[in-house]
Amino acid sequence: MGLKEKKAARDFEQDRLDSLKAQIFEAAKFEFEIEIKWDTITIDGYSHLYEQTWPLIYFEPVIIALKELCSDDFCQEAVQAGLKKIVIENDGDIHNSSKCASFSDGVLTINHSPIINAENQVQDRANTIKEVIENAL
Repeated sequence: MGLKEKKAARDFEQDRLDSLKAQIFEAAKFEFEIEIKWDTITIDGYSHLYEQTWPLIYFEPVIIALKELCSDDFCQEAVQAGLKKIVIENDGDIHNSSKCASFSDGVLTINHSPIINAENQVQDRANTIKEVIENAL
């Protein structure tokens, strides 16, 4: 990871992350840990895309999924009892929305390429996230 990527990640963390986390917590109706593996979601030569792609790939699908899951008290309570942490990473450069999420031991892992299929699969990723949480709880 070069200087451009480090700066873009730092700027995103300082300027956008708190707002996106707040939207996630509002959708879930509770707070939990969110861990971002910055060194895995930064790819040399693509720092100019992070501001656009990271929200579409990692955050908006989670917000959509949690809004849908936590829309009634019964499901919201189940999610709150089961979800302890979200991990965001890029391990293996996965870009298929049906394979972008897993849930184990209270940890929802979003594992997706930080730049591929950003705009055209937001709802598909949200559906996958919702399904893996539903199946685990």
